[in-house]
Amino acid sequence: MLDFSGSTTVYLACGVTDLRKSYTGLAAIIKLKFHLDPYSRCMFAFCNRRRTLIKILQWDGSGFWILMKRLERNAFHWPDTPDELRKVTLKELHWLCDGLSLNPSGAFEERHPKIVVCSRFLSIRKKPKIS
Repeated sequence: MLDFSGSTTVYLACGVTDLRKSYTGLAAIIKLKFHLDPYSRCMFAFCNRRRTLIKILQWDGSGFWILMKRLERNAFHWPDTPDELRKVTLKELHWLCDGLSLNPSGAFEERHPKIVVCSRFLSIRKKPKIS
């Protein structure tokens, strides 16, 4: 079965891939171009020239799975660098499939605000005496 656990290694084939290829052609790219084992339990993701189609290949121990997503509008924010294999997390793959970019410029940055203490709030007020 497909393994969508957080421990699954995901690779993006950056740049353009001819997605007329089926599992044998994509497995050959993994083996010959990137020198990795297509029969590992990793996920390998590919994108077409127009960036409207993603194919994900994964071996489950008894056969290949091919997952496809085709966009009706817009395009995926796929990394441009040709002939590069980029290791990403499963969460980042979900971001790409949801139309988000791997570029963190749009994400909230982690902040560590300083604590500002005003002395007037720290003064201890005496209780009024009741006579």
